[in-house]
Amino acid sequence: MKKIVKAREFSSFLFLIALFAIVGIINPAFLSADNIIACFNESVVYIIISAGMAFAIFIGEIDVSVGANLGFVATVVSSMLRDGQNWAVAFITGIVIGALIGLFNGWGVAVMGVPSLIFTLGTNGVMRGMMYVYTGGAWGENLPPAFSHMYTATLVGSLSICFAVTAVCIIIIHLILKHTKHGKYFIAVGDNPSGATLVGIPALQTKIAAYVICGICAAIAGIVFSSRIGFVTATSGNGYEMKAVAACVLGGISLSGGVGSVIGSSVGAIIMASISRLLVFMGFGSTYDNAITGIMLIVIVVADALMQRRSAEMNRRQRLAARTAGTANEKGGAES
Repeated sequence: MKKIVKAREFSSFLFLIALFAIVGIINPAFLSADNIIACFNESVVYIIISAGMAFAIFIGEIDVSVGANLGFVATVVSSMLRDGQNWAVAFITGIVIGALIGLFNGWGVAVMGVPSLIFTLGTNGVMRGMMYVYTGGAWGENLPPAFSHMYTATLVGSLSICFAVTAVCIIIIHLILKHTKHGKYFIAVGDNPSGATLVGIPALQTKIAAYVICGICAAIAGIVFSSRIGFVTATSGNGYEMKAVAACVLGGISLSGGVGSVIGSSVGAIIMASISRLLVFMGFGSTYDNAITGIMLIVIVVADALMQRRSAEMNRRQRLAARTAGTANEKGGAES
């Protein structure tokens, strides 16, 4: 029980409950079951893309191309479905594209040693350009009704099947990361890359795998995105990278790597996805969404940096105290 209370994701969960409670006090109409469930249903795309981003941050890196990855895959898959292509073929094509983008980022960051922010920012620009070339600036519309229904299909009451399946997948991924040998590699590499290599963990391959997983998650998010919206544009996915990073940090994942979980990123994603709805019930326009997201990201990152500095200072003092005690013992033994 103590471990659960101390977990970073538990604090995020408490923040989510407190946020809902505050909005409910301001406007009691928000606390209806349909509104609460709607917040969860609308978070599916954010949960998926944040889970992928979590893998990149676990290893101490970042991927700011996830929004462009999402948008490009959404564009390709939507056009294939609109033209009558088989669903399975369209979905597999989209996932392969996402994996290749992730592999490219992994190669640039892990193999070539380019700073992840710079390399993935370049990938973002390339993918945005390819979206305009692919679409000619036109919207992707007239998607099959059955595809659009995929997102709105419900399991129990108004709870969507998409959210239920996503939640189950997140739990499975969490268990794999926490209880399997290879799953623990990601946190180990982010915590101490050199130390991980010394104990036999393939740090290079782990970093590449993290980016491939991140790319696949962005691709799946793109497919779900196009099903939810019903159309795509050349700017689809803009800003999702910031939402994903904010969700991860809000969910207790340290930007320095080696700390956090996909459960935490998912809770953060639900908070991010709920902001627009919460603002409406508080009497504000949803146009404040991006501003609030940016403010939250700055506050959380600063708080995380202060916590990291405090932790480092405490560790330094403990090491100094241990050395001082050892020196004192040696002197005492010599005098006797």
